[in-house]
Order: sequence, then C-alpha cells, then structure tokens
Amino acid sequence: MEIIDFVRKVTPGLVATVVLALVLGGCAAPDAHTCPAGLKALVSAELYFGRMIPGGGVVSEADWQRFIDEEVTPRFPDGLTVQDASGQWKSLSDGALVREASKRLFVLISGSPLEAAKLEAIRTAYRTRFRQDAVLLVETHICGAF
Repeated sequence: MEIIDFVRKVTPGLVATVVLALVLGGCAAPDAHTCPAGLKALVSAELYFGRMIPGGGVVSEADWQRFIDEEVTPRFPDGLTVQDASGQWKSLSDGALVREASKRLFVLISGSPLEAAKLEAIRTAYRTRFRQDAVLLVETHICGAF
C-alpha cells in the first residue's frame, strides 16, 4: 500500500517534468553536432515591415530600396532576400482590422550577439524613419549550407 501511495503522489509531478523536458527539447537550437553532414547550425531571421505611414502615405519602392541600401546591406553584405507580402493586424486604438502592403526580409545569421544588435538596429531605423509602431522579428534555428 505504501508504494501505491508514493506513486500517486510522485506521478503528477514526474509526468509534468517529463512533458516539460520533451517540449523544451523540441525547441532546442541545432548545433554542429546535430546537423546532418554538410550542414551547419544557422539562424533564419525574418523581419516584417508594414508600408503604411501613420497619418497618411506609404513607404514607396524607392524609399524601401534606399532603406535596404543604407540600413540593411551595410549590416548584412553577404546576402539577403526580400519578398512582397500582405499583412493584417488589429488596431490597438479602435480594434479595427487593418490590412497593408508589407515587405518580408530574410537573412541567415550565426546567431551571435553582434548580429542580434544589427537586426535590432534595422528594426529601430525603420520604426524611426517611417514612424512605425513595430517591426516583427522571427528567428528560427535551422541547419543549412550554401
């Protein structure tokens, strides 16, 4: 009877611990030892830029290209990808659904603190230059090669 009571008391915590370990293990970043041969651990960084300017107007293609040339390329000269996108979000002020043309920027990085600072500088520059509330950043740990 004592063993059954012990199992009943320990099992919920043990199950929760095992589940948490499995979930967190699935979120672990790959490293050089877990990537298949020929691939290395990288971070895929995606940034999403809305093109509507508060108070009126939009970020034109010329404005966007100038931003890429002045702010992004100097920080990531080895390469990047840009795609046109359509975004939508819920306005915090009135709850209205807002749809806008957007840009999606991809860059592969090692994940170093210096690169993280460069990404943050790009986000800050865009928010400041075009009076934006936010620039979304999504990072995914991957295995890749060029």
